[in-house]
Amino acid sequence: MAHAEASIVIARPPLEVYAFLADGTNNMRWRSGVTSIELRSGRAGELDAVYAQTLTGPGGRRIAGDYRITSAVPGTELRFAVIAGPARPEGAYLLTPDGDGTRVTFSLSLTPTGLMKLMGRTIQKTMDAEVAQLPKLKAALES
Repeated sequence: MAHAEASIVIARPPLEVYAFLADGTNNMRWRSGVTSIELRSGRAGELDAVYAQTLTGPGGRRIAGDYRITSAVPGTELRFAVIAGPARPEGAYLLTPDGDGTRVTFSLSLTPTGLMKLMGRTIQKTMDAEVAQLPKLKAALES
């Protein structure tokens, strides 16, 4: 199983951080690999909402990374499952009050199957790089 996790404290209240993360169209403001994103179905940030997302993959190739929100608890947690693309991890943003701000813990998990098992190192490296973008989230929310 591949797993990556990182945390950061953002000087904004949990509901504000949650609202930003729940609106998937904000991904382009802080996730460097996202080249396009739009709400495909459901209501923004709510359970079962689906976002169509295009990512920059290996070698600069464009890949699908559509995802569905699997849990939405305002101010506390946002969970999702990637439903398109070569790798389909599950992820979570867990939010906890921290002083005057919010501690955001971003995690991704994937159990590779079939030929993906041979790509273990590449998958882990990609997931590590994804969660390591939290300082960009902090900058976007605090600016």
